[in-house]
Amino acid sequence: MTPEQCRAARGWLDWSQDNLASAAHVSLSTVRDFEKSRHVPIANNLAAMEAALEMQGIVFVDDGGTYGITYAKPEKEQGALDGIN
Repeated sequence: MTPEQCRAARGWLDWSQDNLASAAHVSLSTVRDFEKSRHVPIANNLAAMEAALEMQGIVFVDDGGTYGITYAKPEKEQGALDGIN
Protein backbone atom coordinates (compact mmCIF):
# COMPACT_ATOMS: atom_id res chain seq x y z
CA MET A 1 0.00 0.00 0.00
CA THR A 2 1.30 3.42 -0.92
CA PRO A 3 0.52 6.65 0.93
CA GLU A 4 -1.61 7.73 -2.03
CA GLN A 5 -3.59 4.48 -1.96
CA CYS A 6 -4.15 4.90 1.76
CA ARG A 7 -5.52 8.43 1.34
CA ALA A 8 -7.73 7.32 -1.57
CA ALA A 9 -9.07 4.34 0.37
CA ARG A 10 -9.96 6.51 3.34
CA GLY A 11 -11.67 8.96 1.03
CA TRP A 12 -13.67 6.18 -0.60
CA LEU A 13 -14.82 4.98 2.81
CA ASP A 14 -15.29 8.53 4.14
CA TRP A 15 -12.90 7.67 6.98
CA SER A 16 -10.75 10.16 8.84
CA GLN A 17 -7.16 9.36 9.73
CA ASP A 18 -8.41 8.76 13.26
CA ASN A 19 -10.97 6.21 11.99
CA LEU A 20 -8.20 4.26 10.27
CA ALA A 21 -5.88 4.49 13.27
CA SER A 22 -8.61 3.14 15.54
CA ALA A 23 -9.60 0.33 13.18
CA ALA A 24 -5.98 -0.73 12.68
CA HIS A 25 -5.00 -0.27 16.35
CA VAL A 26 -2.13 2.05 15.46
CA SER A 27 -1.41 5.60 16.54
CA LEU A 28 -2.81 8.58 14.68
CA SER A 29 0.75 9.80 14.05
CA THR A 30 1.52 6.48 12.32
CA VAL A 31 -1.27 7.09 9.80
CA ARG A 32 -0.52 10.80 9.42
CA ASP A 33 3.24 10.33 8.93
CA PHE A 34 2.72 7.51 6.43
CA GLU A 35 0.23 9.47 4.35
CA LYS A 36 2.57 12.49 4.28
CA SER A 37 5.42 10.16 3.17
CA ARG A 38 7.46 11.05 6.23
CA HIS A 39 8.24 7.38 6.87
CA VAL A 40 6.97 3.88 6.24
CA PRO A 41 5.47 2.27 9.37
CA ILE A 42 6.95 -0.92 10.74
CA ALA A 43 5.69 -3.94 8.83
CA ASN A 44 3.04 -5.07 11.31
CA ASN A 45 1.52 -1.56 11.56
CA LEU A 46 1.39 -1.16 7.78
CA ALA A 47 -0.18 -4.61 7.45
CA ALA A 48 -2.77 -3.73 10.12
CA MET A 49 -3.70 -0.51 8.30
CA GLU A 50 -4.03 -2.33 5.00
CA ALA A 51 -6.09 -5.13 6.57
CA ALA A 52 -8.45 -2.65 8.25
CA LEU A 53 -9.18 -1.04 4.87
CA GLU A 54 -9.51 -4.40 3.11
CA MET A 55 -12.06 -5.54 5.69
CA GLN A 56 -14.22 -2.64 4.51
CA GLY A 57 -13.99 -3.81 0.89
CA ILE A 58 -10.99 -1.87 -0.38
CA VAL A 59 -8.83 -3.79 -2.87
CA PHE A 60 -5.31 -2.51 -3.52
CA VAL A 61 -4.13 -2.70 -7.12
CA ASP A 62 -0.52 -2.91 -8.33
CA ASP A 63 -0.52 -3.40 -12.07
CA GLY A 64 3.17 -3.48 -12.85
CA GLY A 65 4.00 -0.25 -11.09
CA THR A 66 0.64 1.43 -11.62
CA TYR A 67 -1.04 1.67 -8.25
CA GLY A 68 -4.71 2.22 -7.44
CA ILE A 69 -7.65 0.99 -5.44
CA THR A 70 -11.01 -0.53 -6.19
CA TYR A 71 -13.91 -1.72 -4.07
CA ALA A 72 -15.40 -5.15 -3.53
CA LYS A 73 -18.38 -5.54 -1.24
CA PRO A 74 -17.20 -7.08 2.05
CA GLU A 75 -18.17 -10.74 2.46
CA LYS A 76 -20.24 -10.05 5.56
CA GLU A 77 -22.44 -7.69 3.54
CA GLN A 78 -22.76 -10.19 0.67
CA GLY A 79 -23.92 -12.91 3.06
CA ALA A 80 -26.46 -10.59 4.67
CA LEU A 81 -27.84 -9.56 1.30
CA ASP A 82 -28.03 -13.14 0.05
CA GLY A 83 -30.58 -13.94 2.73
CA ILE A 84 -32.83 -11.06 1.69
CA ASN A 85 -33.43 -12.27 -1.86
